[in-house]
Amino acid sequence: MVRILRGEVRWAELSPTRGHEQTARRPVLVLSHDVFNKRSGTVIAMAVTSQPQKARFPLTYPLESRQLPKPSWVKISQIRTLSVDRIGRKLGTVEPEQLAEIIDGLDQIVGI
Repeated sequence: MVRILRGEVRWAELSPTRGHEQTARRPVLVLSHDVFNKRSGTVIAMAVTSQPQKARFPLTYPLESRQLPKPSWVKISQIRTLSVDRIGRKLGTVEPEQLAEIIDGLDQIVGI
């Protein structure tokens, strides 16, 4: 099994979906800790899009990574638990500071 690490941006198959959920094959940002990913057979991730976003933080977060092929945004409100079977190859990694800001955005949305 390929090791899936927190902070990685990876391809994922999100279909089937319903309503306003992000769909199809698209990048996701892995939020869950490495041990969770390894032992649970699932990952907690947020959808990533290359479409410019009108909504600002905390709903979206611009990713600044030279590793990604296009300008991208994390859709903080689009968080999902996914089977590791849905996760594909690695596209890049988010800096720890960026990951902390994204987690802060999630905190603002859910009010932890």
